Amino acid sequence: MAQLFVKIPKERIGVLIGVNGSVKNHIEEKLGVKLDIDSETGDVTITLKEKAEDPTLIFRAKDTVTAIGRGFSPERAFKLLENEDYMLEIIDLRDIFGKSEAELRRVKGRIIGRDGRTREIIEEMSETIVSIYGHTVAIIGDADQVSVAREAVNLLIGGSTHSTVYKFLQRKRQELKRRRLELWEDRSLLPGHE
Repeated sequence: MAQLFVKIPKERIGVLIGVNGSVKNHIEEKLGVKLDIDSETGDVTITLKEKAEDPTLIFRAKDTVTAIGRGFSPERAFKLLENEDYMLEIIDLRDIFGKSEAELRRVKGRIIGRDGRTREIIEEMSETIVSIYGHTVAIIGDADQVSVAREAVNLLIGGSTHSTVYKFLQRKRQELKRRRLELWEDRSLLPGHE
């Protein structure tokens, strides 16, 4: 029986369970897993049900639970359930700045921006969903989108000006659009796609 373990902050357990167990039940039904949640410790055991058709679903369940634990609303975390090309990337700011609360606060402020505007621009331009929670920055999107958002966050962490980051995002957005258009055109040339 396949099992994975995740630890989430205790204050996020209520969000993971949802009203009358709605969030927990949705994850379990959608992915064929069982979630055992210890509300005292924040430990979550994810067990793949025996009749589950796809064993990789346990990893999608782990990412969804982790995303909720890292500050995403269930609706936003469910993007990982709806699109199998989507992934979760987590940048742990403690790996860069240690436990310096002042430094963590400063960098999180740069990533969030005034009234959340910088985070919104990163999301808009990279077509991702971003959550800044505790000591982490979490990103949901496909591989290309996540790569762009991660680079933008790393530029901000490294001290680049916001205008430099916005220009980078604008350039990458154009590249993503061009690549999608080329992919679409290549597919339309395949036999049977008139």
